[in-house]
Amino acid sequence: MKSAVTGGAATAPPGKGKRKSVTGTRKIVAAGFLLPALVLLGALVVYPIGFSVYRSFFDKSGDSFAGLDNYIELFTDDTILTAVKNNAIWVVVAPTIATALGLIFAVLTERVRWSTAFKLVIFMPMAISMLASGIIFRLVYEQDPERGIANAVAVGVHDTFSESAGFPRARPLPVHPLKPAGGGAFVTKEPASAGTEVLLPLVGVAPAKMPSDAAPAKAARTADGRVTGTAWLDFTKGGGGKPNVIDAQELGLKGIKVEAVKDGKVVASTTAAADGTFSLPEAADGAQLRLPAANFREPYNGVDWLGPSLVTPAIIGSYIWMWAGFAMVLIAAGLASVPRELMEAARVDGATEWQVFRRITVPLLAPVLAVVLVTLMINVLKIFDLVFIIAPGSSQDDANVLALQLYRSSFGTDADLGVGSAIAVLLLLLVIPVMLFNIRRMRRETRR
Repeated sequence: MKSAVTGGAATAPPGKGKRKSVTGTRKIVAAGFLLPALVLLGALVVYPIGFSVYRSFFDKSGDSFAGLDNYIELFTDDTILTAVKNNAIWVVVAPTIATALGLIFAVLTERVRWSTAFKLVIFMPMAISMLASGIIFRLVYEQDPERGIANAVAVGVHDTFSESAGFPRARPLPVHPLKPAGGGAFVTKEPASAGTEVLLPLVGVAPAKMPSDAAPAKAARTADGRVTGTAWLDFTKGGGGKPNVIDAQELGLKGIKVEAVKDGKVVASTTAAADGTFSLPEAADGAQLRLPAANFREPYNGVDWLGPSLVTPAIIGSYIWMWAGFAMVLIAAGLASVPRELMEAARVDGATEWQVFRRITVPLLAPVLAVVLVTLMINVLKIFDLVFIIAPGSSQDDANVLALQLYRSSFGTDADLGVGSAIAVLLLLLVIPVMLFNIRRMRRETRR
């Protein structure tokens, strides 16, 4: 047998050097393909994060080291604290409601005939950009009921169950036989007498706001034992006419309520006819006639959706309108993989539909629900567009969120890049735990 070493170089086993060469080549090729992506990742993600952390420790100008002053300001400035509080509300409320609605819609799509059309209608808002959605809902929440659909609905429902005032802002002139009675009501200066006509003229009602079936005012017929009179708009189009005199072109205040008051008590009441005439029984003799405040109160103008107290819930509502369809599609995909035998077996065993939903459907969909919930939580932490567009300037501080405050602090009229960078770092720290939770959950699902 010959020695492996015979005075010359040792010989390697056949093929071993070749394998090392191929493996090294593959690593170089892989690195070459990954390098552009790594460069982009470093330039667009790693470097901005690192610079933001570095910049957050410097003052407004960036010349002096500020230490933790910028971070202390995050938890002492009232405006930023409002943004933190609103972000907490967003994270808790918006993903929960959107996921719950998505679950309900996903279950309903299995029980309606036109399920595809139903899914299309619910998912359609996802095709709209945040900018367009913000503009839409800025109009939806408009205060004027003639422009804002939300207040148009609110006013319609309110007026269905509560009669609206007929003549808001109507009032008597100093020369009229009426005087203020407190609380928005008006009362005659002198007591009324049976058999004597009582005049109740008012001004301040735009002719266009008068009842469409109001008739020209006329003097009331006197009657024994009754108090009669006329309530009318003492205003003539184009000028002319005399105060306290019923002119030919003046209209009666149809439907206005007239009360007879004695010793602070209402003894009789009635409403005026289309021509403004009214008649009260004998009990009104010697009483003062009062036009109650209900005739003049301002009409219900809806809800101040974009006011300080409701602006955040209103914007959350617009977000849910957009993202409930996203939740529905993901949950419906998970629902399609749920074994139907389990549901049928439960029904055979006597379980109600609610029990099947609560004890079988929801537990089996838990992984999908977690994906949707975590995705929406990450999304709302960065919410900016809707708040910036929908909230008016007077309520923007009340609707403030961290992403909006980041923009205002960094690029506003009094920009402070130190505080803006600190807010960016805070947002990153808030997002990281949610992302880690999602990654761990996905790994557990993969192992299964």
